[in-house]
Amino acid sequence: MATAAPARTRPLPRPQHALFSDSLRHLGPNWYAPVMGTAIVGTAGAGLPGADGVPGLRTVCTAVWALSLALLLALLCARSLHWAHHRDQARAHLLDPATAPFYGCLAMALTAVGGGALVVGRDWIGLPAAVALDAVLFTTGTVVGLVAAVAVPYLLVVRRGTPSPVWLLPVVAPMVSAALGPLLVPHLPPGQGQRTLLLACLAMFGLSLLATLVMLPVVFGRLVTTGSLPLPVALTPTLFLALGPLGQSTTAVGNFADLAPDVVPVPHAAATAVAVLYGVPVMGFALLWLGLAGALVLRARRRGMGFTMTWWAFTFPVGTCVTGAESLGRHTGLAAFHVLAVALYALLVAAWAGAAARTVRGLVSGELLSGPRPALAAPLPVTVRTR
Repeated sequence: MATAAPARTRPLPRPQHALFSDSLRHLGPNWYAPVMGTAIVGTAGAGLPGADGVPGLRTVCTAVWALSLALLLALLCARSLHWAHHRDQARAHLLDPATAPFYGCLAMALTAVGGGALVVGRDWIGLPAAVALDAVLFTTGTVVGLVAAVAVPYLLVVRRGTPSPVWLLPVVAPMVSAALGPLLVPHLPPGQGQRTLLLACLAMFGLSLLATLVMLPVVFGRLVTTGSLPLPVALTPTLFLALGPLGQSTTAVGNFADLAPDVVPVPHAAATAVAVLYGVPVMGFALLWLGLAGALVLRARRRGMGFTMTWWAFTFPVGTCVTGAESLGRHTGLAAFHVLAVALYALLVAAWAGAAARTVRGLVSGELLSGPRPALAAPLPVTVRTR
């Protein structure tokens, strides 16, 4: 007697919200880098020499800043969902010496967007709203940056990760706060409030600068002692991260020179002299590093370097050199620094456009949010022809 075949059951389709949650599993803190890179395109462009005389430039810069604000809000929501639905992966990122330094990007994204609110965002949202937004983002970003500047180096010590330029990210975050904090000083009550914020920014300047002087030799030491392949090809763009503390510290001392004489008893001429005497040598070294890093990137490109999210390292660090050159042009009056600022800004815009286009393409295809590809269990057999 024939028996009926058991009915086949199809698995129920997963709900859309579950599929969306799964797509966020590999969304790491490095995704804050596009926010930083976009924000500095707007703020650096507004400070270019003669920018007020270029029709529409400030409007474009404000629109780019608005895009960075939208990206920040979207990413904060996505990262919250990541922590809610993929806590195991989020904890793994937090404890991984290769990934944890990118939490410095969170701090810098917050402060960069906040500073942009006062530089260009006030044109659209008004000065009171810009001050309030910057106060919230600057405070939050500074707290996150200071925590990362202590916690991440501690993790690197106890877990002994492999040295790379990514190690600079958490210690650069306080320098970004030091450079952008002075923008809030004029909006505080005169006296204790202004002096406290200005001197706190000066303390963060010293913290970040000394920590960078400790980290940078370790990174450079790997470049010259590892052999023919100093870094994995995909990580070569991170060499540009060393420009961050150099350009941002030059910007910071320039902002101190602009504001310090009105807050603390320092002669304006002395403050300007310090900004120039510090900024010119540091900018010279930044250009040296830019040439070295650019040559190594071209070498890696010839060896097959494709697009990864590390390409965003071409943006924010170069942007800090733009603002540093703008500061030196302001304090020296030399046309050479104005030309340098414009040339670096052109490089910044080209790098941002390339990284942004490839990021959008990778998001549309789903490749950027996919997990790491599994390695082959065994190498493929190779046949050799012998005579």
